[in-house]
This record gives sequence, structure tokens and C-alpha cells, in this order.
Amino acid sequence: MILRKVSYYLISICAFLIGLYPIIYFVVPDRTFGLLASKSKELLDNNLWNTMFYTHIIFGGIALLIGWLQFNKKLRLKNISFHKKVGKIYVISALLSSFSGFYMGYFATGGIIAKSGFMTLAIVWFLTTFFGFTTIKNGNVIKHQKLMIYSYAVCFSAVTLRIYLPLLSPLLGGLPAYKLIAWLCWVPNTITAYLIIKYQFKTT
Repeated sequence: MILRKVSYYLISICAFLIGLYPIIYFVVPDRTFGLLASKSKELLDNNLWNTMFYTHIIFGGIALLIGWLQFNKKLRLKNISFHKKVGKIYVISALLSSFSGFYMGYFATGGIIAKSGFMTLAIVWFLTTFFGFTTIKNGNVIKHQKLMIYSYAVCFSAVTLRIYLPLLSPLLGGLPAYKLIAWLCWVPNTITAYLIIKYQFKTT
């Protein structure tokens, strides 16, 4: 019980901090930092790429920022209307961010390994979120809960990526580390979600 509470609060703090991170792209005029540092001037001047980039970080930030609230059982049971409203915002944000993230993944630095890692991440996030929404519309609460656990686990890759990057880059070098992290940032999260679901729904 204590471990669960500590984990929940740790996740919420990380989600809050990284969820607000996209703000930096609007307050810092220099476009040579973070993700932008590895992109060519031609790409940075491309209107479609910029539209997808800002769609991805804005709505991804919102999804990360509010998604953890949905796993507070007391809050959910006490105010189901709030749960539904937050859920709708999360679903819209996640679908927009994953769709644009798929496009962004195609331009990822690191060749086919990094591209396929981020594009697969986007597909998994989109599908788990979409079917998580459709199942609750059809009244299947248990399946909805399982799918949304997977959805937020993949969404949380925004946090795990920023944990792995400074740890692995000095060891492997920037580009090799980035290729590995394109998969490492979300596959272990998905496995963790599977284990949580297996434990939490073992009697269902």
C-alpha cells in the first residue's frame, strides 16, 4: 500500500514537471535546443512539420499532465462526472499527439531504428487510447481500464525518455543512445503496464 502511494505521487510529480516542459519552446526564442537542436534548417522552416511538432508537444503535454488523475480511485468514485470530463480531454489530446507523433517519428534522428521505435510508439498510443474510449462507450469497464493503463504507460514515455537520455548518452554516445531509447522509453513501460494489469485484475 505504501509503495503504491509513493509510486503514484512520484508518477504525478514527474508527469506534472514534464507535462509543463513544452512551455519552454514558447518562451525561449532560440530554436537550437532540445529536439530542435538535431533538426535541419529546412525542416525547421517547414510549416507542416512545425504544425505537427507543436500539436505533438502541446497535446502530449496536456495528456501527460492530466492522465494520472484518472488512476485516483477515490477521486474517480467520488466525482464520476469529473472523471469523464478529464477522460475526454485526455483522449482528444492523446489521439492528436499520437497522430502528429507518428509524423514526427518519420523525421527522427537515428535512422530506421529510431524512426520505427517512435512511430511504433505512436501507433500503440493511438490504438490503446482509441479502443480504450470505444470500449467504455460500449459499457465494457474492465477492458476500458486495462487499455487506458496501457495508454498512459505509453504516454509516460515522455518522462522515461528524459530519464534514460542523460544516463545512457555518456555511456553509449548521443546517437547510439537515442536509437536505443526510441524503444527503451516505452517498451518497458508497456511491460510494466502488463504486470500491473495482471496483478490488479487477477480475480477478473
